[in-house]
Amino acid sequence: MANTLSSRAHRLLQSAQPGFVHVSVPLDVGLNGNRAANANFALSWLAANASQRRVFWSSRPSPGTESEITAGVGVADQIADGGSVPGGNSLIRRLAEAPRDTRYYGGLRFDMEMEMAPEWAPFGRFDFVLPRFEIRLGDEGPVVVMNLGPVDWERPDMIDRAVRETTFESESPGSIRAPVFRDNQPDLDGWSENITWALERFSTSRLGKVVLARRAILGFEQPVSPTGLMQQLASSTTNCYHFMFAPTQSRAFVGASPERLFKLQDRRVWSEAVAGTRRRGETEGADEELCKELLMSEKDQREHVYVRQSIKETLSALCAELHVDASASEMRLRRGRHLVSRVEGIAAADVSAADLLLGLHPTPAVGGYPTPDAMRAISQLEGFDRGWYAAPVGWISRDAAEFAVAIRSGLVEGKQVSLYSGAGIVGGSTAASEWAEIEDKLADFVSVFDADGSRSH
Repeated sequence: MANTLSSRAHRLLQSAQPGFVHVSVPLDVGLNGNRAANANFALSWLAANASQRRVFWSSRPSPGTESEITAGVGVADQIADGGSVPGGNSLIRRLAEAPRDTRYYGGLRFDMEMEMAPEWAPFGRFDFVLPRFEIRLGDEGPVVVMNLGPVDWERPDMIDRAVRETTFESESPGSIRAPVFRDNQPDLDGWSENITWALERFSTSRLGKVVLARRAILGFEQPVSPTGLMQQLASSTTNCYHFMFAPTQSRAFVGASPERLFKLQDRRVWSEAVAGTRRRGETEGADEELCKELLMSEKDQREHVYVRQSIKETLSALCAELHVDASASEMRLRRGRHLVSRVEGIAAADVSAADLLLGLHPTPAVGGYPTPDAMRAISQLEGFDRGWYAAPVGWISRDAAEFAVAIRSGLVEGKQVSLYSGAGIVGGSTAASEWAEIEDKLADFVSVFDADGSRSH
């Protein structure tokens, strides 16, 4: 495998003009196309290459199709901003120069203007990578791809080095043990103070909704395997995007998000408003009652309308045609459910994937409304850096993209995992109910760790 890729790459360097190209080899690994089997295979390969930069992306399944899974190792090219200045314009400029049909995987910060905490420094303000090697598992069958960039024509030895440093064997993604402590930031008292502050502002300012997050820090006796965590999380969640971005061996951002920010393909744009939450019931009757409760809730519908209207206003300026659901329906997940309104349109001729990315983020589903007021409230109240939590993650090329909103996510740092989740606060919210909602949202992660028995302080 490695020798085949290397020889084909060197032949290409001798026959083609410098630029972005790739060589590929089919993978004969006996996969049956099952999503779980594909994900396990991809994560096992990433585990075997733990010393290198790694990415994992699994799109949310669509009716009648399996999700597309990509695992990447190494760096053939990078579009990044390490944090010296806010970099939205730089992102658009670099993507405009990127080759057509070349996918960069990554994401950006929730608030690119906020001072960056040390734990998020390896991720930068934004960071998109064209992996040196990819394993793609999709409709056309499994293939391994080696990406080449212009610098490889100047330094062909980099190809040989990359091949030497990369294995195409598999390794166990790693086991997940129970944590030994949990620290909630803020605690319940601090959370109650934040909710009280927000409720007062609703009646004395323009602020109509603010999404406040909590961070649950879990500590372990041994370093946590990012690939092992991703494997367990992917197997326990359905109808979600699954992602892992690991800039170093011990640090990774992982998640299982049900929420699409947008997808762009052949000028068609798909997005959705997701806001309003209930858990699943333990019996069929209880589950149906909870569904009706959500659909009939004035408070949840009001929270949802903020999101739907904001996305409609944003995409109306970026699309030549646009259709938005007039009312919300149910998005049903394994452990919970949300209100969802679908959005579909045709991008205007001069609108790029980067324009959509920077235009849509942050939606009121993760920030609030009006957005500037909500962002100031979040910065003032939360007391921690969200980093890439609640920000866009996915892949982007010059003319196509797919991004999830990175909710239900966590940051792995050696022996520590920080879990993030939030709740939309509007008039009528209570501290106790919103605390319980976030606990329900954290349940996917907590169940993976079996954290119920951990010590909390």
